[in-house]
Amino acid sequence: MSAVVITGTQWGDEGKGKIVDYLAARADVVVRFQGGSNAGHTVTVNGEEYKLRLMPSGILYPKTTCVIGNGVVLDPQVILDEMDAMSARGVDVSTVKISNRAHVVMPYHKLFDELNEALRGSNKIGTTKRGIGPCYIDKDDRIGIRVCDLIDGEEFAAKLKTILPLKNRILERVYDHAPLDFDRIVEEYNGYAQRLAPYVCDTISLLNDELDAGKKILFEGAQATMLDIDYGTYPYVTASHPISGGVGVGAGVAPKRIDRVVGVVKAYCTRVGEGPFPTEQLNAIGDQLRECGHEFGTVTGRPRRTGWLDACVVRYAGQLSGIDYMAVTRLDILDTFDEIKMCVGYKLDGKMLNEIPASLKVLARVEPVYETFEGWRTPISAIRSYDELPSAAKKYLERMAEVTGIGLGIVSVGPNRDQTIVLADII
Repeated sequence: MSAVVITGTQWGDEGKGKIVDYLAARADVVVRFQGGSNAGHTVTVNGEEYKLRLMPSGILYPKTTCVIGNGVVLDPQVILDEMDAMSARGVDVSTVKISNRAHVVMPYHKLFDELNEALRGSNKIGTTKRGIGPCYIDKDDRIGIRVCDLIDGEEFAAKLKTILPLKNRILERVYDHAPLDFDRIVEEYNGYAQRLAPYVCDTISLLNDELDAGKKILFEGAQATMLDIDYGTYPYVTASHPISGGVGVGAGVAPKRIDRVVGVVKAYCTRVGEGPFPTEQLNAIGDQLRECGHEFGTVTGRPRRTGWLDACVVRYAGQLSGIDYMAVTRLDILDTFDEIKMCVGYKLDGKMLNEIPASLKVLARVEPVYETFEGWRTPISAIRSYDELPSAAKKYLERMAEVTGIGLGIVSVGPNRDQTIVLADII
């Protein structure tokens, strides 16, 4: 048995999809345990890109079971579109399993997401407007619709008949928006239910049975630590728990069954949306990082904010998730830089901090303490062993491990599977 969690250590977009896809070759099951279609994972195989939103990144291995856990909020249209697109490219989707306890994203969730962002004006959160937050709100308010309700046509109609009048009253009286049509929603979602029903099961029993049978399972987080609803740069966060602790709730697997945690670290930093970003580079360096890294959102296409690596954030992620190994991605993006900086600490009013401030007002005031490294100024994408990396690159990586207190497990030097240097036995 082996149960490994893959989690993002920064603000997302670290390249988790590539790492999960690589490790999935050794896994029997890959599990998404939180988030929704606001996630964007890109997997590259033989130069061909696959952009995933709800589909677990193990889908490209025919014998790997791909589970969408109960902690995910499921947009039926998105998952069916992904399945159709994968099938059209010759990918077998029969191994997909969807939790009957997962909550369903409804049309009013997406509408409220969009209307709320518009009302916030300059105080907007920067959501993807996919209805993720409003769906989690209804889940906590105990008026959500689950997948088990969706595939029971009678139960779905009964629940919607109770919920929709409440939503329409808010739409009309608060937002001055036209109400949504009950019959239209029922017809649309019954169509989704018929197609999804063969993939739905009790994934909690499935996963625990697989662990009991000695199978290898990868748990794939969406978003990342600094977007965690409790531990991130609140309120500019997602609505779920991307940290390793989210697995217990989002997949129904007890924490003691987790063997290892891998934190994916982009060799520099990016984020989307609003909120403080201490190492952000609003200058030519930031532009160079964006252009070299093609830093545009997988789901939205919007430009990402860019900056130097913040090792303080990675160290914080290591504490929260108990990270055993780092998987460092996109190191090759730094190939052309004459010098590279890494934030190794924060100063506030001239004093060193030993924490990530909870207050965004305080976090916006911190002064990053940088160490400067000589760039290696040579392509590394063809290198396949750690020893062959330029000494400057190894110096940068080893200092990263020293500052964060996390060992190096994987170094990625490009998007393809074979552009992966493995330093530790992870699964």
